[in-house]
Amino acid sequence: MKAYWVAALPGAKAWITLMGEHDYKVAAATRELAVLTGQVGQLRTELIRLRRDVTLAHRELAGAKRELVIVQLELAPALRELTRLEERASGLLSQQNESQRLREANEQLVLATLRAETSAEIAIGHLNEVTQASQRDALTDTPNRTLMFDRLNSAIAMARRNGTHIAVLFLDLDHFKQINDTLGHGIGDEVLQLVARRLEAVVRDSDTVSRHSGDEFLVLLTEVAQASDAALIAAKMLYVLSAASHVGIHVLHLSTSIGIAIYPEDGEDAETLIAKADAAMYSSKRSGRSGFEFYREETTDHFQPNILTDKIKKFVYEKNTANDGGPLGYLREANTQLIIAALTAQELETKARKAHEQQLNIMAMIAHELRNPLNPIRTAAGLLNHARNDESMHLRLQAIIERQVVHMSRLVDDLLDGSRMTTGKLRLQLQKLELIDVLNAAVDCCRPAINSRRQHFTFKRLIDSVNILGDPMRLTQVFSNLLDNASKYTPEGGALSIVVETKGEEVVVMVTDNGIGITEAALPHIFELFVQDTYGLVHHNGGLGIGLAVVRNLVEAHQGSVSVQSAGADCGSEFVVTLPIARLITH
Repeated sequence: MKAYWVAALPGAKAWITLMGEHDYKVAAATRELAVLTGQVGQLRTELIRLRRDVTLAHRELAGAKRELVIVQLELAPALRELTRLEERASGLLSQQNESQRLREANEQLVLATLRAETSAEIAIGHLNEVTQASQRDALTDTPNRTLMFDRLNSAIAMARRNGTHIAVLFLDLDHFKQINDTLGHGIGDEVLQLVARRLEAVVRDSDTVSRHSGDEFLVLLTEVAQASDAALIAAKMLYVLSAASHVGIHVLHLSTSIGIAIYPEDGEDAETLIAKADAAMYSSKRSGRSGFEFYREETTDHFQPNILTDKIKKFVYEKNTANDGGPLGYLREANTQLIIAALTAQELETKARKAHEQQLNIMAMIAHELRNPLNPIRTAAGLLNHARNDESMHLRLQAIIERQVVHMSRLVDDLLDGSRMTTGKLRLQLQKLELIDVLNAAVDCCRPAINSRRQHFTFKRLIDSVNILGDPMRLTQVFSNLLDNASKYTPEGGALSIVVETKGEEVVVMVTDNGIGITEAALPHIFELFVQDTYGLVHHNGGLGIGLAVVRNLVEAHQGSVSVQSAGADCGSEFVVTLPIARLITH
């Protein structure tokens, strides 16, 4: 109907023509749209396929993730084990380096031990020198002046404490210079040796005969009850010396003058007693004949038995002058010589045996003391091979070895100090110093031992400062030795103290403890070389008995003095060191 209408309109041809073109375009567009629609369908189909593929991919990815998580869970223990193995490998490497370091340290300690053993052997060699010349006179083998003064001071201290008496005899050979000048010094030396043997044959074991100088002798008589005791000994000396002396091809008749001083009547210190005995000797010598005199004539009366003394003097004088040269006289002389020779030989044999036993005991003691640290060193060295992977064990063993090596070094140092002391090779480096600083250094050395024993220590300074002239290292050694001894021989929880004060021109240091004390028998000899109180050894077995001898020697080298007081076993002790103040020291 539409076409009809269009055809009936005027100009329809042109319009139809236009419509034809339009329809053509529409048809073309329709075709194009159809093509596009087909392409869109294809794209939609492809998109659907791609979506399906993506969905599948997502599903596969989720599965892969799940598998990855599972794998990670399965690998986690392996990773942890791997980490642990890496850490262990690192630790083993570090431990290997530490073991190498400890092995090197162990080698150094072994070398140090070998060096210490070598030093110990050298020290034992020095000890042989010490035992041969330990405070003995080289010519007569009697105690030298140092040992004599030490024994005299100890005897004075004992007599003061017990209220007893002692006697000092000063002997001088008459006309000895004539023997040297006419017969030679070799004969003179033999005469001095003979005199020493005869004097020692007369006195008791507790007494001391010492060559003082040249042809002079000192004799210490302990525990003299009365003057007649000293007079009797002096008479015996005059008698044995007056007997004919066969020296080489020469026959000599010796005479001597003796002076006697009594403690405390004639003096209360060693120097005074010796000076008084010397003065009495010269008084006797001025009488012009062999004899003896007391420093004070009233001494004999003071002790009561002057009658016995007079009888002894008369007896000796008669013995010296009554030899008529007949057969009986020569027989008496020969008999006297035999008796003296027998007594002298017996005395020498006894002394030699005692000296040999003492040397063996000293050597055994040193061997024991040096063996004590060697045993733990050997044990520790053996355990080092079994503790290669135990660092703490290595360190403990190393500490054990180091402690024992230090202990051995101290023993060797003590032996060397003892050797230097007796051979005169102990040297000081003197300088002006503050004594309080020295005491503080000594306290610091001993503080760890005091603390480990939980002991109570007091340092009382009654002065702020005092200067002395001394060797700081050696004085520190003196006071640390005394304080260490006080700590060692004081039970756990005991009390120790140092008190320092000045008295006039001297400074006094007192080291006191309430420990095991010193027995009465050991007290007079406590500063002698290799002397130890047996009661102290029961409580503390160690040391060589050298430390206090070195202390005395060092203090005396500083122009000072050291003494000890103790009421006996378990009553504590007090060591007193006295030193001159610096400005008052004489060089």
